[in-house]
Amino acid sequence: MPPRTPSPTSTSRAASGAADTPGAPGAARTELIADASLALLVERGMRGLTHRAVDERAGLPQGSTSNHARTRQALLETAVRRHAELEMRVLAPDELPGAMGGPGAPVDALALALHRYLTRHPDLLIARYELALEATRRPELRAFYDTTGGQFRAPLVAMMTAAGSPEPERHALSLVAWCDGLMFSCAAGSYHSAVPTLEELRRGFAELLRGMLGDRAPGAPE
Repeated sequence: MPPRTPSPTSTSRAASGAADTPGAPGAARTELIADASLALLVERGMRGLTHRAVDERAGLPQGSTSNHARTRQALLETAVRRHAELEMRVLAPDELPGAMGGPGAPVDALALALHRYLTRHPDLLIARYELALEATRRPELRAFYDTTGGQFRAPLVAMMTAAGSPEPERHALSLVAWCDGLMFSCAAGSYHSAVPTLEELRRGFAELLRGMLGDRAPGAPE
C-alpha cells in the first residue's frame, strides 16, 4: 500500500488555505475544529474524540470547541459534515459523465475517483468507518449521517439512468456496495497492502457494469 497520506487536518488545510491560528474567526475556526476531530478519529478512535482533545489537537484555547459544539452530538455532526465535504472533493461526483460522456467515460471516471481515494486519502476512509459505526449506536446521528451521505447517491443514479439501466436505483446500490467493499478491504481489511492499480479498477468497473447492463454497458461491443 502507498505511504499513508497526511491526516485529514493537514490535508484539508492545505487544500482550503484556512487559517489554523487560535484567533481564526468564523468559518476558519469551524473548519479547524472539524479537521482536528477527523484527525483524532483516525489517530485514537471514537473514544479519543473529546472537546478537550480537539482543542489540544487544533491548538485552540480550552473551551473553544465547547463554544462551537456544546454537545457530543453537535461535535459529531461537525465531523460528519466536514467529512462529507472532503469526500466530495476526492470522489468529485460532478466528474461522473452524463449520456454524452462517451462509451468508456463512466468506467474511467469511477476508476479514477476510487483510485484517488484509495491511494491519496486512506485516512478519510478510517474516519468514515468510525463515524458510520457510531451512527449505528446513535439514532440522532444516523439520520444526520444518512442525509449528509445522500448527496453521493443522486449522481450515481443519474449515471446509471444515462447508461440505460432499467433499474437505476438498484444498480446504483450495487455499485455503491461494490465500492464500499473494495474500500474497506484496502483500507482496513486483508488487502490493505495491495491497493488495485488504476487499470485493475477500470477492469473491475467494466466487468461490474457489463454484468448489470449487458449490451448497454459503457464500452460494450457494438
